Amino acid sequence: MPVARLVTAELPALPVREVLGDLDAALGRHGSAVLVAPPGTGKTTLVPLALADAAEGRVVVAEPRRLAARAAASRMAALLGEPVGGTVGYAVRGDRRTSNRTRIEVVTTGLLVRRLQHDPELPGVSTVLLDECHERHLDADLLLALLLDVREGLREDLRLLATSATVAADRLAALLGDAPVVTAHATSHPVDIAYHPPSRGERIEACFARAVRTALSETEGDVLGFLPGAAEIARVSALLDVPGVDVLPLHGRLSAVRQDAALTEGPRRRVVLATAVAESSLTVPGVRAVVDSGLARVPRVDHRRGLPGLATVRVSAAVADQRAGRAGRLGPGTVYRCWPAHEHASLPAYPEPEIRTAELSRLALELARWSTPDGSGLSWWDPPPEGALAAGSRLLHTLGAVAEDGTVTERGTRMAALGLHPRLARALLDGAAEVGARSAAEVVALLDEGARLTDVEAELRSRAGEPNGRLRKEVRRLAGLVEGGREAPDPAAVVALAHPERLARRRGEGSNVYLMAGGTAAELPPGSGLGESEWLAVAEATREPGRAHGVIRLAARADEALATRIAANLVTESEEITFAGGELVARSVRRLGAITLAERPLPEPDPARVREAVREGLRREGLGLLSWPAEAVRLRQRLAFLHEHVGAPWPDTGDEALLSRSGDWLEPELSAVRTGADLARIDTAAALRRLLPWPEASRLDELAPDRIEVPTGSRIRVDYASGEPVLAVKLQETFGWLATPRVAGGRVPVVLHLLSPAGRPAAVTADLESFWRNGYPGVRAELRGRYPKHPWPEDPFTAEPARGAKRRAR
Repeated sequence: MPVARLVTAELPALPVREVLGDLDAALGRHGSAVLVAPPGTGKTTLVPLALADAAEGRVVVAEPRRLAARAAASRMAALLGEPVGGTVGYAVRGDRRTSNRTRIEVVTTGLLVRRLQHDPELPGVSTVLLDECHERHLDADLLLALLLDVREGLREDLRLLATSATVAADRLAALLGDAPVVTAHATSHPVDIAYHPPSRGERIEACFARAVRTALSETEGDVLGFLPGAAEIARVSALLDVPGVDVLPLHGRLSAVRQDAALTEGPRRRVVLATAVAESSLTVPGVRAVVDSGLARVPRVDHRRGLPGLATVRVSAAVADQRAGRAGRLGPGTVYRCWPAHEHASLPAYPEPEIRTAELSRLALELARWSTPDGSGLSWWDPPPEGALAAGSRLLHTLGAVAEDGTVTERGTRMAALGLHPRLARALLDGAAEVGARSAAEVVALLDEGARLTDVEAELRSRAGEPNGRLRKEVRRLAGLVEGGREAPDPAAVVALAHPERLARRRGEGSNVYLMAGGTAAELPPGSGLGESEWLAVAEATREPGRAHGVIRLAARADEALATRIAANLVTESEEITFAGGELVARSVRRLGAITLAERPLPEPDPARVREAVREGLRREGLGLLSWPAEAVRLRQRLAFLHEHVGAPWPDTGDEALLSRSGDWLEPELSAVRTGADLARIDTAAALRRLLPWPEASRLDELAPDRIEVPTGSRIRVDYASGEPVLAVKLQETFGWLATPRVAGGRVPVVLHLLSPAGRPAAVTADLESFWRNGYPGVRAELRGRYPKHPWPEDPFTAEPARGAKRRAR
């Protein structure tokens, strides 16, 4: 039976109507298409109506935001003269208005991903419209990859239409199989650009409010302002008290009634303060001026919450142009930009895709459910980074959501169905059994939304007076998703289920610093109300540069019994044997992660482990723990010299080499060490001789002699400290010595430091014959006047060597 046609002939004459025929032809011919259309052309409202009018089956429109989904459905229903839930309906998390008459359903991208996971064939759906693809949300990129996979393997008849407000559509068209690109051109009016940067020291909110007042005084019509988030919108609203002007917020946290108020023209002039939701997803009527903060909230890993979060960044040039274009919809307009003109050229060209910067455990769970844990085999706009995806997979394994081989577990399927981050899904599922469904839902909803106070219990009490607030509504929804036991409120248990590695114990009586199980230290801010608790379950903690510790921003009181029960997998018991500071410590230790719970001495530690502990202590603290008398130092230097100049088998006696072979030369003494004094008593000279190679060791005194005999018969010690052999000898004792002595089997000449009678250096040479011929005459001339009682013969080659002064004649 053919479906009823929609009455689209009476729809508004928006620019996209001119290309509806081309769009229908492209989809009919290729099965997919890309529609490039700037904001205000009608792509979100008129195109779904036309698609439903041209084909059987339901048209599903995927929007990146809940606010945009509801608004689009409301607008289409109004164009048909029907209430929402009839021909046009919507479904977002926690809210659905559809019926068996619904032909067009607007959903969030995340919700459509979960539907695909439940039934990839999407029965009854003829067309999927992916709206605002240029925003590059993570769920949208995943949805596109999954739909392409479905279309290739299950539903060749499924029509896909991707829309974008920017002209950068080539890659998108290629992903859709070289799909045709249809472009709708909006009627645009000139927009003047005025730059209103902050004054020195001026906050962005004050600068923004000043620009809004300028816009109100210089232009007509309504003013649309773009700010990064709800907090900034609230602060700017407080600064704007302009007679005859209504200031209205527009963001995703508002109730549907307040959102509708911002999207409807009123009797008075309006200033609508919006987040990025108004860039392209929504149409705000009556706007003739735009004020742009130049800032946006983008997804980033929120280390404070251990969950996906938002960071404030500068907008891209493409986003700035989209925002400015909102001023030229009705006629000539003006955009007031709250940054210096010279900074505009440094803006990035396009927004950074969320998949490159976000925490990916949710994506990893969806891929595991799709039976491709690493994402291979899917067609990606940008593939997920391997490192971030692997980290997400490791977290899922810890939570029990995936098995060792990466396949999703039954528990993981239940977690995914909740539509929460895996940490919060685990806290809701296990927390419901632990403290009751409602008690678990209260804490999970709070962790998901964020809190104003540091104390979780205090925050929950402050929210109890908001029976119809956003948080209460989410609590009811979450509690209805799980089965729980008896209600026994314990916020710390739920927080710990989400973040077991953030269970924390105070470092000492009276301290405000806590050590978390993960090894990070953080301190409580003054006035938190939690300082008397020895244990905390930390939900949020910041890492602030320049501070010795992080700062705890949200936590709940806990105790050791709760910590060891909830995080039982982090509890370890081990025997620890260490040698540090000259002392051996052997103990049995029970820990929760990095937190020491209890310890006791080990009376009879394992000798093998003691030996290894001492060796590790030596490696860590160095050979200075040993005693090094002069004999040992000289032997070590002689061996080092031979290792350098002769090589194998003479051993390396550098610190690193000796430490790595400590078991070869310090045993059996090392096994008997218990204290630093034991180490100091080791005879290092005798120990080093254990490294001498045999039979080559017999040639040690020949190759690296400890002393060398000079012509007077004196045996003088050779100094090997510098790495070369040095003999310091009085010059008179070397008369008649014609050839320079050599060591290392004749390889290396000895460097002679020839001394004056007072023992001061007079000359240095490694070529004695050359010195006698060329250097000695000058040295003789200088020294004979200074030391007249000593012999200074003209011919050193034939002179008798002498140890002292000349004898007096009788």
